[in-house]
Amino acid sequence: MDARERYDDLADFLTFRYDFVEQRQMMGMPCVTARGRIVAGFSKGEDAMVFKLPDAEQREAALALDGAHLFDPSGRRQPFREWVVVPAAHAERWEELAEHALRPSG
Repeated sequence: MDARERYDDLADFLTFRYDFVEQRQMMGMPCVTARGRIVAGFSKGEDAMVFKLPDAEQREAALALDGAHLFDPSGRRQPFREWVVVPAAHAERWEELAEHALRPSG
């Protein structure tokens, strides 16, 4: 199964499991939204999943994964500070990270 198929399966699962989760196309990528806000997406250019992780501990743990980095959609070295790109090599962690991203922040 390729990375996009893994993303699609996870997005479908999350949409089925939680009534506050929807799938949309935003920022030029397929996204998972919770309560109307983007919490995850699929970066086709990087063949990776992107997660919004407001909790600093979770974000640092995700960034510690080999190849993970802050999401910089503009490519201008202005990354989104709470967003982490997690490569397909760590797809087994995507569900766990999605669960963290779905938690309400603040």
